[in-house]
Amino acid sequence: MGSRQIVAVLQIGGEFTTDDDGLMTYSGGEAHAMHVKSSWTFKAFKHEISSTLNNLKLDTYVFKYFLPRNNKTLISISNDKDLKRMVEFHADSETTYIYVIKKVDNRVIKSSLADSSTPADSAITGTTPDGSKRQKVCASWENAITGVGQVFEGPKEFRDALHKYAIAHKFHYRFIKNDSSRVTVECTDEGCPWRIHASKSPAKKEFMIKKVVGSHTCESETVKSHRLASQKWVASVIKEKLRDSPNYRPRDIANDLQREYGLSLNYSQAWRGKLIARKELYSPHEEACNQLPWFCDRILVTNPGSLATVVALEDSKFRFFVAFHASLHGFEHGCRPLLFLDVVSVKPNKHWKLLAATSVDGEGDVFPVALSVVDDESQENWHWFLEQLKASLPMPGEITFISTGKSGLWDDVSLIFPESYHGYSVNFFIEEFKTQLDDSWSEEVKDMMVEHLKKAIYSCSVDEFNRYVDLIKAESGKLAEWLMEAKPDRWSDAFFKGSRLGQYTCSISETIAEWIPNRYELPVVQLLDTIRCNLMETIYIRRETSNTWSEVLTPSANEKIHEEMSKALSLSVVCSAEGDGNSNVFEVCDGSVYVVNIDTWDCNCGKWRVSGIPCLHALAVFEQTEQNPLDYCAKYFTTECYRMTYAMSINPIPDVIVPPTSTDVSQNVGLQPCPILTRRQVGRPKEKPADPRIAIKRAVRCSRCKGYGHNKATCKVPLTVTAAVSSVSSQV
Repeated sequence: MGSRQIVAVLQIGGEFTTDDDGLMTYSGGEAHAMHVKSSWTFKAFKHEISSTLNNLKLDTYVFKYFLPRNNKTLISISNDKDLKRMVEFHADSETTYIYVIKKVDNRVIKSSLADSSTPADSAITGTTPDGSKRQKVCASWENAITGVGQVFEGPKEFRDALHKYAIAHKFHYRFIKNDSSRVTVECTDEGCPWRIHASKSPAKKEFMIKKVVGSHTCESETVKSHRLASQKWVASVIKEKLRDSPNYRPRDIANDLQREYGLSLNYSQAWRGKLIARKELYSPHEEACNQLPWFCDRILVTNPGSLATVVALEDSKFRFFVAFHASLHGFEHGCRPLLFLDVVSVKPNKHWKLLAATSVDGEGDVFPVALSVVDDESQENWHWFLEQLKASLPMPGEITFISTGKSGLWDDVSLIFPESYHGYSVNFFIEEFKTQLDDSWSEEVKDMMVEHLKKAIYSCSVDEFNRYVDLIKAESGKLAEWLMEAKPDRWSDAFFKGSRLGQYTCSISETIAEWIPNRYELPVVQLLDTIRCNLMETIYIRRETSNTWSEVLTPSANEKIHEEMSKALSLSVVCSAEGDGNSNVFEVCDGSVYVVNIDTWDCNCGKWRVSGIPCLHALAVFEQTEQNPLDYCAKYFTTECYRMTYAMSINPIPDVIVPPTSTDVSQNVGLQPCPILTRRQVGRPKEKPADPRIAIKRAVRCSRCKGYGHNKATCKVPLTVTAAVSSVSSQV
């Protein structure tokens, strides 16, 4: 053709067969027609093929053709010159056939040419011309570097070609210079003179090999394992096959690389390459969307009465919510009607945020009620979380919420829980207050203002609150105005209508941070199950601990009562208002006169109402009237309620393994038991890896007395005592 334009038939989806004469025949698949011009660039050529094949993504495909009257050797089209040569070779032909082949399939095709006897074919099949066997390598990689004048699109493409060239020829190299404009490399073998230099062409558009010095004198055949076969390189080779075969095992990967590329890799190297390939193929969100439905089902099967749900969103995003039955039961029957709403950023898992609703037990310890995994802390995600939380609570009733108020929480909480109360997290509010302080003030003045704020927060009467706000106003009217605009009924005990029962903060972030190992970036299922395992163990240990308590109140509540009682002994009950017909109203002198009403559990100091534990004025009355102060404490501080909090157990989910090591204990993906995905740490391991079958470390427990911290051999409890202790079966 004088116009240097040919008609090409695109063949895709079929397969090659080779007869006894070495002739190759293509059968099956689909055929499409298109024109090819010699003036096209390789990029334009790929674009035309993509549009002809319905915008097929061609990153994982190669292009082959036969020379005229030669059906034994497939010729590659990989750059502009290859394309131009193909048009010239077939200029006199009516049509030519171009085969669009997947890269993985391309390697299979080459191995099928086992009967060819040409030197080029022998390099593919693993035999030399004299018939002796040798390891197989990719033939095209042997010519990835052709010499001076070879052009690349940029330094990255040159480095990639050099990497393949070194693997094919079995030598190691080091960079002398390596930047965006020049790359100089030499062989690492002592005495080998080989050296190559490439840099940008004068036009600054192409990256060209400028100099090749010497030839290799190193003994390449002695290299059994190639350190250039890095994790990323292994990932690039197996990625497409892994996409088609998710159960591609590391041992099979190592065998395939040995057979096809002549490289000897151990199991660990193959496993890490597979890990990187999986991360490139599947984003953490995509993988989570595949695994979480399975995890939800397992939670509902192993923990009946729980609520677990996942909602898929656009762009592989999702929302996941879980509230275990044991947590819901403990919150309903034992915890204070108080929920802290927090967002937790788990390091080093940067892909997700944890939304948490957390209560506190009778000891003031963290008690997680519900968790959600989302992509960010947005109002939509919080709204969805609160809806799921309300659906999971048996009887919502009046609940006091504590939060930062961000992301629309002020509106959403009142909308979804209309009978609830909502206040600021004290620590957050104090930090916000600090940002409002005048920079011109001294540190002493700033500290004084913060102290005034804290006393205003913990003020139980309006008069006391006004006194400290006036002190702030005397220093800065603007700051006092900011405080009043923040609505005191959200942060001061003097106005807050909810029941915080003396709890102003919750350390759920610190608790979860202790549970999650910082050195691992866990997949979302393992992240959640790690939290579940720790919560499961926490419930068990606290239940066992509370079984040893003999007092009516929890230890911390008992301690507080005893501390206040020692102060109350110095007070005098100066008057009992018997004349009013109410013998249960008393006046107590403590510098000022305080009125205590036993019937309403109230003292005008306000502390009894705020804390749920009698104040020292009420304790003075109880001492005078010989009444038991334990009868006038909120039920949430009793040992009975504490035990109800931890009465139910979170059951194990046996199919999920919490990864303590970087060992590959599963080859399955998707809805199968989740594989361990961990990052290998730099340097030599400091201790022997733990058995991956062990989900969590547990405290040593004696099988004789059921106590913790020792075993049967070192148990010192008398036999008469241990005989009376009933056997407690493990709940975990």
